[in-house]
Amino acid sequence: MSRAVRVTVRGSFDGLSAEQMAALVADGPAHDFMNTQYTADGYLAYDLPGRPFFTFRFAEEAPDAEGVPEAGLRAQIKAEEWLAAHGYPFKNVTVQVVDMAEVPLGKRGRREASR
Repeated sequence: MSRAVRVTVRGSFDGLSAEQMAALVADGPAHDFMNTQYTADGYLAYDLPGRPFFTFRFAEEAPDAEGVPEAGLRAQIKAEEWLAAHGYPFKNVTVQVVDMAEVPLGKRGRREASR
C-alpha cells in the first residue's frame, strides 16, 4: 500500500536581476503565498518583492515508510530543476517531509474511520 507524502521545499531567491524580478512579480498572482495546495508537479508560492523566499509544495507517494525520505529528495530535485530551467538563482534550500499516514486523525477523521 503506497503512502501519501507532502513535501515542502523552501529557499531564497539569490541575486535576481531586474528582469527576473519583474517577471516573477508579474506572475505573482498565480503564485499566491497564502495558497497551500500540494500538487504532483509542485505548487510554487512567493511574495516578491517584499520577501525573497519561495516555497514549493509537492504531493508525492512512497511505496512504504522507508521510501518517504526518497520522496523528499525527488521533490527537492524537481524544485531545483525548475528554478535552474528558468534561470532563477537560489540558496538555502530546506525540505520538510510529512508522511500523511503518521498524521493523527482529528475528530471528524476518527468518526469517518470508525464507520
